Amino acid sequence: MAFSEFLNSRRDDCKALIAELSAEFPYVSILGNHVRSSRIGADRRSSVMGEGNLSECGFVIKMHNGRAFFEYSLDDVTGDKKALASKIIASLRVSGAVADRMVSVPLPEDLPMVRSFARESDEGTYADADILAFCEEMRDEILSRDERILNCQVAAMPFTVSKLFLTANRELDQYYSWVNISTFLVLRDGEKMVQTYDGVYSHLMSEAKKAFPGIIPGLIHKAQRLVHAKPIVPGVYDVITDPSISGLIAHEAFGHGVEMDQFVKDRALAKQYVGKYVASPICNMRDGAASVLSTASYFFDDDGVLAHDTQIIKDGILVSGISDLASASELGTEPTGNGRRESYKRKSYARMTNTFFEAGKDKLEDMIASVKHGYMLFQTNNGMEDPKNWQIQCTAEYGIEIVDGKLTDNYVSPVVMSGYVPDLLKSISMVSDEFKIIGSGGCGKGYKEWVRVSDGGPALKVKVKLA
Repeated sequence: MAFSEFLNSRRDDCKALIAELSAEFPYVSILGNHVRSSRIGADRRSSVMGEGNLSECGFVIKMHNGRAFFEYSLDDVTGDKKALASKIIASLRVSGAVADRMVSVPLPEDLPMVRSFARESDEGTYADADILAFCEEMRDEILSRDERILNCQVAAMPFTVSKLFLTANRELDQYYSWVNISTFLVLRDGEKMVQTYDGVYSHLMSEAKKAFPGIIPGLIHKAQRLVHAKPIVPGVYDVITDPSISGLIAHEAFGHGVEMDQFVKDRALAKQYVGKYVASPICNMRDGAASVLSTASYFFDDDGVLAHDTQIIKDGILVSGISDLASASELGTEPTGNGRRESYKRKSYARMTNTFFEAGKDKLEDMIASVKHGYMLFQTNNGMEDPKNWQIQCTAEYGIEIVDGKLTDNYVSPVVMSGYVPDLLKSISMVSDEFKIIGSGGCGKGYKEWVRVSDGGPALKVKVKLA
């Protein structure tokens, strides 16, 4: 498969519409989105092949009138361009009272660029029936491992993205794909029942299918241990985080907190700390669609800004936030390629992409050996952050107790980590040289505006409150 034929067929229409709108607006861009997604899976009772929840096809027009940005979305751009331009312009007229309250931001640069981007993909190599047969085979394999497993679901969720971005001077397009294959099981032992999950991910279906059988033994072992897990005794502990939990800390601690549309609204305390120590000197953190290859990796963002690799924390010092075009324009900074939309029908915001701590120099075994009594935490469950007050709460699916520098058989679940962000980050005393990016996540802006994100990184040693 390749770039969307539909978007290709609308290039000239977009250019003609930009020409019409440019009589009214000194800056006009059009973003065309065509995302194809599916969900194919099976559990003990049923199988399913259907459209995924990421599918969309349409256009969003972003305009600047010399003072402020306006946006307009629509399903198609064919037809009478003069009439369509007049309809758009009429819909964007505001009263004088509203205009007086509008924020004034500079016109964005529109530097000439014509480029096409594509990532290797094996989309179309596997028929849906073949993928379903694989999911059913893996489901049966998992169910056969332990008679206490009540149900198991295995699902593949592939998607492909085609985006076209045009202005008077720019013409960009990109095509890429991604797939998650996840599994979820329920195991009961006597009166106790537990649920757990795992998954694999890749830009190639072939790689994901190859990797999936390798996670089954660990998934079963985890379920068998979790059925005997007990609540943790609340307290402050030395903690080792696996890459999943390290990524959750990065995401919640200085991910949302450095989305610079929050700087504009004075809703992020981080705005006051740029150039200051906010973490341990061994702490380094990055974000960017160009930082690694994962589910949030693209070639240009929804504002037409090329993908970046942004250093957020350098040797413990907060050095940068992440921005979309509008927030960067208002703050007088360069956009970092983090303008993202849930769909063409939604506004662009400054959003995280691949957010992670950089690898350090410590060996994981040495980190565990350094803990007299504490826990190693595993597998992201959920998290919350208050960017204005720097409070954080992260939930791990489970923890394993460490006694005298050794992991025990004592599992605790669930585990909630909480505290003040700088206290947590300044407590980082060791960072592993192992590094893993987890490419299966999603993130909302508050309670909505969902986009694909990844996290992960190295293992960290921290001191933090657990409950």
